[in-house]
Amino acid sequence: MAQAINNWQMDQKADPNAPVPKTKPVSTIRALSGYMKEHRLTFAAFIGCTLIAISAELLQPYLMKIAIDDNLLVGKNDVRGLMIICAIYFLLSLISMVFTYLQNNLLQKAGQSIVASIRKRLFAHISKLSMSYFDKVPSGSLITHVSSDTESVSQFFNQVLLSVFRDGFTLIFILVMMFQLDVTLTLYCLILLPIIAGIAIAFRRYMRHTYQMARTRLSRLVAFTAENLSGMNLVQAFHQEEEQERQFKERNDSYFKANLREIRTNVLFNRTYEILNNLAIAVVTWLGGRAVLGLTLEFGVLYAFITYIRMFFQPINTITQQWNTLQSASVAINRIWGLLAVQPEVTDPKTPVRMDQAKVQGRIDFNRITFGYGDGAPVIRDLDLHVKPGEMIGIVGTTGAGKSSLISLLCRFYDVQEGSVKIDGVDIREMAQSDLHRIVGLVQQEPYLYSGTVLDNVRLFNDSISKERVIEACRFIGADPIIQGMSKGYDTRLSERGSGLSAGERQLISFARIIVFQPKILILDEATANLDSHTEQLIQNALLLVAQGRTTLVIAHRLSTIMGADRILVMSKGQVVEQGTHQELLDSHGYYEELYLHSQGQKQKRERAGAGLYRSQ
Repeated sequence: MAQAINNWQMDQKADPNAPVPKTKPVSTIRALSGYMKEHRLTFAAFIGCTLIAISAELLQPYLMKIAIDDNLLVGKNDVRGLMIICAIYFLLSLISMVFTYLQNNLLQKAGQSIVASIRKRLFAHISKLSMSYFDKVPSGSLITHVSSDTESVSQFFNQVLLSVFRDGFTLIFILVMMFQLDVTLTLYCLILLPIIAGIAIAFRRYMRHTYQMARTRLSRLVAFTAENLSGMNLVQAFHQEEEQERQFKERNDSYFKANLREIRTNVLFNRTYEILNNLAIAVVTWLGGRAVLGLTLEFGVLYAFITYIRMFFQPINTITQQWNTLQSASVAINRIWGLLAVQPEVTDPKTPVRMDQAKVQGRIDFNRITFGYGDGAPVIRDLDLHVKPGEMIGIVGTTGAGKSSLISLLCRFYDVQEGSVKIDGVDIREMAQSDLHRIVGLVQQEPYLYSGTVLDNVRLFNDSISKERVIEACRFIGADPIIQGMSKGYDTRLSERGSGLSAGERQLISFARIIVFQPKILILDEATANLDSHTEQLIQNALLLVAQGRTTLVIAHRLSTIMGADRILVMSKGQVVEQGTHQELLDSHGYYEELYLHSQGQKQKRERAGAGLYRSQ
């Protein structure tokens, strides 16, 4: 029981920190420079607004210095002058607010546009990767790249880039104003800069360690939660609630402690800077106060200087705190660019052979093909198979015989290692994949339905296909009465994966897709494996209708599905060991007869079990 749970967890695990193929590390700015150039005018406007906002804010203490030294302390009773200063002060505050608002909006517009472009490019790239890549990389890792990693890039613009420009310019402007007010006091204050740098360097490594620890433990907690939610039926079936709660508590406590450690580090770092800030103010007050009493420094200058000192430490603190965000963005950028560097193993030729779908006959030739997954042993060895146009072929065999691999090669999810796969004499590697997938239609054991209406799921969101054509297709395969019985008919919205429909209803919708898109070659991969007898008969009738005029390959778990096929292939260890009609194979007394007798025995057992259940009732 425990082993079953462990195996399930291993199968479900999708580590958000799963590595992507190693590539040379890239600089965050360099990686984003191409995107930033497209928004250079927006960034220029952002910098301009930043300069205006900072200038307006930092001129305010200087205005107070003028009011104190040139009016109040000299005994001038210039009410009009004070009113002008007050009006200018208010105007500067208003300018600072307006241009700060514009600065943030301009940066957000450019930054979010770049992140949206990266996310779009990333999703499009993932969609083009070969099936072999998805065999090796868990889906959770790819979801993290599209969501969490792009969010880290977003934070680079929201926090890091904003802080670098705003706080960097603020520091420069403050130093200019301080030197303008008093050079000696400014030089005294600059003595603190080495101390500030030392503290920042000392804290940086420790802060990075605590930040990474907290993020890693959070990832583990989220991954564990996702695993349990996706496999809750297994957890409950094996009564593992208490054990899973215990493991969740361990991970939750671990993240709690790491989070507290990160918070303590940040508080200690902030308070250290606050102490330095207060120390600087005390030194400036003492030195400046003596100068004011000695009549060598004006009181307004001291007031403005203290105000600038208070403002001086805030941007330093903010810039230093962005180190973790910069590190996170750098890691995310390298992971994203590493994924974008992955090239699909299955690619279109430079000059693809174009085939007119209307003229495709549907002849299939597997010419002495050999195929294996990755570096593993071949699952198909030197197979030579030829299918006539319009022929219905049933494919049976034990698990691992190579049935699904054969279909995957025809769909060109993978490329053969030796030999060739041809349609009407044209090697499928010479076709564009988009053309191939219009010629070859696939109905899987678990047809995928999207969140959307029944109409959209049949025509796959292709608005060029009319509703009337969809209704005609559904009537043809017998799905129309079922759909009309739904709350809104063809406009009924389905949940993700069509969880509100039965397995048979989902299969009927997938058959309707075939009628709508009219592929010349039809593949059914265990399409009736999980259906009850009544629904199986309904699907069988739909299959006969859909297969008319098409070359059809049917991978069958239930032999009843393919008894009427023109030819049945029996596969074992990557080879076709028997072929013929249902009766011919029974008469040969080989593998097929064993499979048939086994299936009949299982059918009788089910019937007896059903009869016993009926009598017990």
